[in-house]
Amino acid sequence: MSEFVTLPPSVVVAFHSGYGHTSVLAEAVRRGAAGAGAEVALVPVDTITDEQWQRLDDADAVVFGSPTYMGSASAAFHTFAEATSRRFSEGRWADKLAAGFTNSASKAGDKSSTLAFFATFAAQHRMLWVSLGLAAGWNSTTASENDLNRLGFWGGAGAQTPLDGGTDTVHTSDISTAEHLGARVARHAALAATGRHAISLTA
Repeated sequence: MSEFVTLPPSVVVAFHSGYGHTSVLAEAVRRGAAGAGAEVALVPVDTITDEQWQRLDDADAVVFGSPTYMGSASAAFHTFAEATSRRFSEGRWADKLAAGFTNSASKAGDKSSTLAFFATFAAQHRMLWVSLGLAAGWNSTTASENDLNRLGFWGGAGAQTPLDGGTDTVHTSDISTAEHLGARVARHAALAATGRHAISLTA
């Protein structure tokens, strides 16, 4: 009988950051996933290299991130998405896990539209979507803006940073929520990889 050995899951955080706020969240997702045992790579999609494309192709899970501009992901992220068309047609990312996070200046700011775009993009690639997996925070008289998921998004991690604020104004709750998302993706990626390995041993 073959020895049951699995490698740490591979997670790639593919993101665009216009003013640095989304980079803070991408790093938080990376920390969360790494803390849960994954090997994690950060890939800024506006400067993506051939080596980084290969990391995406080899990953067990991809977490998409972008600021929300004018009701959707940034132009740079859309350019990246359109550049995946050959991978889409070849099904290279089929059955990988996917998740998403976004930031805008307003509390809502149409972030749900960006998260929905990420989920649709992932579905087109035949990926499997991982939701945030948190109840909404800061929604009662006893709640606090320091609650995880303080903005109450379900499909992914949503963050709010003041329009005129620097990267130091990214809310600590939003950072912790992004870390939670990274850890959740890593755990599910490990489960999926273990299941595939178990099936291969009995095939």
